[in-house]
Amino acid sequence: MPVGIFRVSLLVLTAIVNHPLIFPKENGTVPEEPQDIIQKMKEREETLRLERLRLEQEIAEWEATQEALEKAAKVVEQHEEEKVRWDMWTALSMVIFLLIELWRQDFQEGIWQDTGGEEDDMAVLGKAFKGVAFPDKAILASFYEKRILGTTGDMARMREMVEGFADDLLEALRSVCNRDADMEVEDCMGVGSMYENWRVRKPFVCDLIVPFAPPEPYCFRSQIWCSGDSFPPDEQGYGTIKVCRADEAATGCICDKTKLGEDMLCLLHSQANTTRPSSEMEDLLCFKNTQYLDADQVMKWFQIAVTKAWNRISHKYEFDLSFSLLDSPGALKIKFRSGKSIAFNLTPVVQYENSDVYFISHFPRSSLAVDLPSSTHWFLTFAVYERRFIQLVSKTLPANACHVSCLQILSFVHGKQCSLTGPSGLTNYHMKTVLLHLLQARPSEDWAPEKLEACLQDMLKFLEKCLHEKKLYHFFIGNRKVPAELGFPIIFQRAEPLNLFRPFVLQRDVYRKTVDTFHEMLRNMTTLINEYTVHIPLAQTNGIHKES
Repeated sequence: MPVGIFRVSLLVLTAIVNHPLIFPKENGTVPEEPQDIIQKMKEREETLRLERLRLEQEIAEWEATQEALEKAAKVVEQHEEEKVRWDMWTALSMVIFLLIELWRQDFQEGIWQDTGGEEDDMAVLGKAFKGVAFPDKAILASFYEKRILGTTGDMARMREMVEGFADDLLEALRSVCNRDADMEVEDCMGVGSMYENWRVRKPFVCDLIVPFAPPEPYCFRSQIWCSGDSFPPDEQGYGTIKVCRADEAATGCICDKTKLGEDMLCLLHSQANTTRPSSEMEDLLCFKNTQYLDADQVMKWFQIAVTKAWNRISHKYEFDLSFSLLDSPGALKIKFRSGKSIAFNLTPVVQYENSDVYFISHFPRSSLAVDLPSSTHWFLTFAVYERRFIQLVSKTLPANACHVSCLQILSFVHGKQCSLTGPSGLTNYHMKTVLLHLLQARPSEDWAPEKLEACLQDMLKFLEKCLHEKKLYHFFIGNRKVPAELGFPIIFQRAEPLNLFRPFVLQRDVYRKTVDTFHEMLRNMTTLINEYTVHIPLAQTNGIHKES
């Protein structure tokens, strides 16, 4: 009985507990009203709409991004194609440029100042010679014999006197200089027309160059325009000279270019071997705050040294010595008590490496020349090699060859014309350059003495051609046909040819004046020569013509 009652009670209790209306389960759902169900459906619909809009926006952004990437890829692809095409055009242009440059060099080498046998090539200015009564060889020979040949003895005596005095003066200069601090002066050398025997116009002036070197332990290191570094066109033919220690590397030590600090020491340079301060570098005639040799400082030092040297030996001579020209620092003049005087130029130079090319501190200039870029730029002179070349070629020419006679006559006539019409941009050096080119290009037999008239006309025609083209190349620079016997530095032979008439391109007034003077000289040549020639009887002239 008790057990039955317990079972019934347990059943009733279980039914009550599991009844959904009394104790609903946690996951159980209570029937909702229709309005609530509709409201929830609307909310769900709104949520889905917003989600759809968000997804559409993301898809649109992704598509825009993909489109932008595709456009960028197309731009890059087009740029790469254009770059490839541009690189191809650049490469093609470079190839064409190199071919043109090689052709130009071969052309210049093949027709170096082409003076070949074609008369049409020589007679560029045929108009200038039309109607010109050119003096015949009889008048030219008489003119040379009576007017020019007699000056040869005077030149020889003057050279001997000037050289002896210059040697004595330089020996005194060495004695007054401080061997430990001043520049070391070497023996002088004669260059130019007086030592090549073609000077004709008075007063005769000897040109002497004096090489000098720095005191120990210093040395000169030079840099020229054709050594590989880029030089502007107006600095072609120039170079710079750096004063360095003899034990210093050509590139210099890094301690000179960087600040090592107070607690660091260069192992290559001790305190006793440091670079001289700025003031002492100026004592070495360098430009202020640099190591580059200053031409103005050199000339000041040289003038002071020459003055001291003359004061030491002046008692030995019965004449006075003075500087004659302000614009030519090396111009000296000897004045005798009789009133006569002798002028000569004594110019300091620096040797280029182990050659006979020299950096010259002052170069006589004409109206054609431009000023030096700066006082640290030095002009190079090849005067020693020019003299040697003339001597070398003269050994292969016929006896009494007329090459020097042509240069003397042309120089004389041009000088007389300039005295009438004013200075010209054409100089004696230009005329000598013309002769050097013709000596190299023409056969030896063309310079026989009986061909004086033809050779003089060839020089005039060649000069006329150069004036017409505004091109007269320096004989040595860029000339790969220089005789090996001269020992000429190869670096200058491989350089670009240097146009001596380049200033004519920039100075049109000077060019026009030069051309007018040249044409006037051609028209007046016979008159100028006859004026300074002893009269030749007509019968004698005709006889000479018949013999020829």
